[in-house]
Amino acid sequence: MPVRSLQLSDLPIASDLLRQLGYEIAPLELASRIKRVLANPTHFAAVADERGSAIGLVHAYERPALEKAYEVVVQSLVVDQKARQAGIGKQLMSAAEAWAKSRGVRQVVLQTRVDRDDARSFYEHVGYRLAATSHLMVKTLDGF
Repeated sequence: MPVRSLQLSDLPIASDLLRQLGYEIAPLELASRIKRVLANPTHFAAVADERGSAIGLVHAYERPALEKAYEVVVQSLVVDQKARQAGIGKQLMSAAEAWAKSRGVRQVVLQTRVDRDDARSFYEHVGYRLAATSHLMVKTLDGF
């Protein structure tokens, strides 16, 4: 299955795929996010394309840090629920890993919720290992 760059025209299916992960995002907001990601050369966004329609997507980005090695973070990976178990997620992860290597980055990391056993199992199957558990802390800034 071909993997190609995410395009703004993929907005409807990207919205549906992200909804399957539990993220309900207004179309205008998602369009704005896609534009920002596509404009940033330190981000990678791709879709698995089945006859012109995206059936899975991956988004990753470079994260430089002082206290640890420069790494690529897989921010999101989702395959349409009707197309799972067909190797598409593995293809998308391979594409993100190839992008990381092309940028000279040797480590790819990701987070998955503790209640998503199927996701953890998938990531272990494609070579990832549990490195840590943590608490996610968030603060919404006023005026945004």
